[in-house]
Order: sequence, then C-alpha cells, then structure tokens
Amino acid sequence: MEATPKGFRLHIGIFGRRNVGKSSLLNAITNQDVSLVSEIAGTTTDPVEKPMELLPLGPVLFIDTAGVDDEGALGSLRVKRTRDVLDRTDLALLVAESGAWGAFENAMLSELHQRSTPMIVVFNKADLGHPDEALLETLKKQDVPYVMCVASTRHGVLELREALIFSVPDELIKTPPILSDLVPPGEMAVLVVPIDLEAPKGRIILPQVQAIRDVLDNDSMCVVLKETRLAEGIANLKRRPRLVVTDSQAFERVNRDTPLDVPMTSFSILFSRLKGDLNEMTRGALAIGSLKPGDPVLIAESCTHHPVEDDIGRVKIPRLLARKVGGPLDITWVRGHDFPADLERYKLAIHCGACMFNRREVLSRILRCKMAGVPISNYGLVIAYTLDTLERAVAMFPETAALVRELNEERQRAEA
Repeated sequence: MEATPKGFRLHIGIFGRRNVGKSSLLNAITNQDVSLVSEIAGTTTDPVEKPMELLPLGPVLFIDTAGVDDEGALGSLRVKRTRDVLDRTDLALLVAESGAWGAFENAMLSELHQRSTPMIVVFNKADLGHPDEALLETLKKQDVPYVMCVASTRHGVLELREALIFSVPDELIKTPPILSDLVPPGEMAVLVVPIDLEAPKGRIILPQVQAIRDVLDNDSMCVVLKETRLAEGIANLKRRPRLVVTDSQAFERVNRDTPLDVPMTSFSILFSRLKGDLNEMTRGALAIGSLKPGDPVLIAESCTHHPVEDDIGRVKIPRLLARKVGGPLDITWVRGHDFPADLERYKLAIHCGACMFNRREVLSRILRCKMAGVPISNYGLVIAYTLDTLERAVAMFPETAALVRELNEERQRAEA
C-alpha cells in the first residue's frame, strides 16, 4: 500500500528552547530513534519529519524543530527554518522543562494563540521539577491542555497521545471532499487526464488519483480519458455526466469539447477549494485584468520536480499571461516550502494546486499575501481567466460564481 501523501497528513510541530528534550519526545512518541539526541544544546539543526499512523487520528507528520532560542549566524538560519514550520503546523507541541517556564515560553504561547494554532504544552523532565501552580491555572483558563512527561523513560507518552486525540479540531480529522459533493452517488464524473512528460511512466499524477478515490468512496462513478477522446466519450454515455474535470493544461480543448449544459472545471480549481480559499483565489485571478507588461509576479510550486519542456508553471502560464496582458511579466519562481518575505513587491502571487501541502500552509500563504496587499490565485483559476472561461469553471460553486459576476460588473462600470 502506498504511503499517504504529506499534504493529507495532520502536521504536528514540536517547538521549544534548545535542549528541553524535543527530539527525545519525538523518539518516545514514535517509538523510534528518529531524531538525534544529545546533551549538547542545538543538536537538531534542521526540521526532522516523521510520518506515521497515529490511531485514531490516522496519518500524521511529526516535525521536530531546532531550538527557537538558537544563537549566532547559523542559529538565526535555524530559527528561521523553525518559524517556517509554524506556517504549516496544524497542532503544536510546546515543550518546556518542568519548573523552567519564562518569557520565551510566554512569547511562543502568545504567537500560537495569535495564529489560532491548537496546542498542547508538554512539561518534559518532570522528574527534575514541577511547573508553578499559577502557570497551570493560567493554562487551564486559556483552555490549553498540558501534560507532564519524562521523554527519556516514556513516562507520560500515553497521556500525551490522549491529549493529541482530544486537541485536534474535527475539521482537521475529516478530509473535505474533492468533488464527491458535486457528483451524487450513482452519478457520473468524466475526468480528463492528459498523458505527458510530467506524468510518471505507468502512473497518473497525485490530484487525479485522489479525485478518483474521492468519487469511488462516494459510490459515484467516473470515466477517465484523454482530452483527445472527450467528445467521443461524452457522446457514448447514455446520459450527461454531472461534471467534467480536466487537467489545467488541457483546459482550452476540454472547454471547447464539453457541451455547454455540462458543468466543467479543473483539478487545480477543485484543489483551490480543498487546500485553500476558493473565493480569495478567484479574486486573485480577476486581478490579472489590472496587470501590465513588466509587472512582478510570484509563482509558487509546492513540489520540487525538475521542470520539463513546456512546463505548466515555468512556460505555459507565463505565456498565457503575456498574451492576456499584452507583454511578458517579470516572474519569480519559488519551490517547496520557500516563500519570500518581501511579498509587497509583487502585483500577483500564483500558487500551484498544492497537492503536496496541507491546508494550513496554503491558508497561511493566502493570509500573508492578504496582509501584504497582494492578490493570490492558483494555476487552474489563472488559466481559466486567461482563456475567458473562469465564469464557467466556477459555476458549480454558487457563491464563487456570484463573486465573479459582481467583480466583473464593478470593473465594467469603472471602465465605462
């Protein structure tokens, strides 16, 4: 059985000062020697990730971080990488030595509260001291659960597992649907899957696999075909499909070959709803109308594949944008978990479908763009806009469709 993708795992970040036992705690929880343990402060230099099945939560990803109080030039880099983990943390474990709570821990507690990140305080090395009763009372008033633990002996690990189960918000345990809410049981979806250089030999790409599984889990049906067979495939069906979903690169042809009475969208647009905020990213796509040649644009890719010929993010989208705005744009690309701090300089940010990210990291990026006053969209929505098919591509989402009509009308009035 294939491993669950990282983007569908609950991300649990482990934070705290150097040498409070974060790595020992991760080893105790996973019952494996995942992280290097030493009495020397700062042994963990980069985030260490450990995927596992934590019943009854299911697939999770533990992330052991370097101490946030690290010092020096190298320490600053480690602290930055640790803080980047906060952006993708669904649930935080704030680890402190029993009896050694101070300004640093209060600051971390405050930051997690500001981010609305669920957390558990773990008082490690409980055999060497006890936290102040006033502190425990404060945590209770703030509804922050805490656990006493001795990671080196695994004392308190079961209690911590129990706290994890009760601390995870319900919406993070239940994965939202990709398209099954749009295709009722017994109804048909047509999934258009081009086969090109980006599709690994013998396989199809992750969003397509996940969409198929989502349809089947809903007791719905699907037909999977290439874009060259779409018109023929629909004609051979006894009744119209409830939805046609295309890979973004075949959007233009699929839009042409799909009957107007059949709803049509893309995998990437479905993932903008699954992993982010569909309405906010639709606003971002509509902002393309304000771009001018030479404007700086950021394109963010979640995976780190090597770009291939006619790559969608490196070649196709820049070409479509240049055609739409009347000239080439000044494009910067970032990959993986890298995301620039100087967002204010960009006129638009464009994200991939983020199949390799969890929803919290995408929402964090959307929030950071919003704070910087930068519109953000994603591949599918941008392609739909440049091909003048955006309204059709979001028509099955009434709130989003209304937003598109409203913003288009506002723009038309402003231009009149």
